Amino acid sequence: MQDAGAPRGQGPSAAHGGALGRPRVLLLTYALASVEFSCLFMQFSVLPYLSRSLGLDSVTFGYLQTSFGLLQLLGGPVFGRFADQRGARAAFTVSFLAASVLYLLLTAACSPALPGVALLFASRLPALFMHILPAAQMVVADLSAPEERPAALGRLGLCFGIGIILGSLLGGTLSAAYGIQCPPFVAFVANLLGAVLSFTCIPASTKGAGAHSQAAPAGGPRAGVFDLKAISRLLLQPGVLPVFLVKVVSGFPSGLFMVMFSIISMDFFRLEAAQAGYLTSFFGILQMALMSSVFHFCLLMPGLVFSLCTLNVVTDSILTKAVSASDTGTMLGLCATVQPLTRTLGPTVGGLLYRSFGVSVFGHVQFAVNFLVLLVLWRQPLPHKTDKVR
Repeated sequence: MQDAGAPRGQGPSAAHGGALGRPRVLLLTYALASVEFSCLFMQFSVLPYLSRSLGLDSVTFGYLQTSFGLLQLLGGPVFGRFADQRGARAAFTVSFLAASVLYLLLTAACSPALPGVALLFASRLPALFMHILPAAQMVVADLSAPEERPAALGRLGLCFGIGIILGSLLGGTLSAAYGIQCPPFVAFVANLLGAVLSFTCIPASTKGAGAHSQAAPAGGPRAGVFDLKAISRLLLQPGVLPVFLVKVVSGFPSGLFMVMFSIISMDFFRLEAAQAGYLTSFFGILQMALMSSVFHFCLLMPGLVFSLCTLNVVTDSILTKAVSASDTGTMLGLCATVQPLTRTLGPTVGGLLYRSFGVSVFGHVQFAVNFLVLLVLWRQPLPHKTDKVR
């Protein structure tokens, strides 16, 4: 029975968010997401330069990027199922612990006394369990009413912008001042702190039995974490597959450019690590402007940031409304496979396009793909509003 004091559509645990209360849990979720994004972009800002210092060429660096994307691609849907069944606390803690191992191995790879190349590739393995974004999205979706969900998920885009700015600035600045091993070590300490905060402050479960939530089938056997049929069946629910395909196809060109950006920064613009960090921070500032007003968006936003931010917020909101509350984590895990898919295919496809046609080809591909998606949606628009089946 629903708690009388809970907000509409929220169960007791979802409404109060455990001991901290719902507003503080949401605030902590945004803070933890910002920390993880900052650490991620610290890694991105130094990884190309570390790879080059270890003697890796662009092809081998592409393999390194591909391995990271492939592992996240494989782990995303299963991790989403794990988050649904084991709860938000377990999902956050496991993600931060996995990230801590990654950054520790990356720090060790910077030592001349250790086998750097082997440790560098070994540092990609924990990516299988690194899924802070879908964990944070699940908490936000669980603790937000459907009409508030787009705005709540949009704030995670603000966290992403903060991560780009702080991570890129810190990565370039710390590596220039204290050596290339400093950014991954700082990220290691930050993720250990994130694991502690997750285990002590995030509620065990944020799932509620809201009035507008679709309950899990009563009396049926509970699907396991590794039940791929239970994961794939979500894509077959009404209104889900078309939105998911739009998310994949339209987001791929933007992700392709972001995957190749580190190589473009070094080879085309001839930037050092600190300079590349400043340029990436500029993207973060533009992305944060998206969260302020439509006027700022019209003045500042390039199509790249639009596709990475607005498209993700809209499609994630539609997709989480289309499934039951007990499956939001699994659906967000599926959504989280889009970027790893880009990181898996991007180094090969992007490298071929870059060598053959130059930097401008990424803009041409972005325009062509999104124009075709626009024509398809013009002829067969998506449902105006997708809500959970009662």
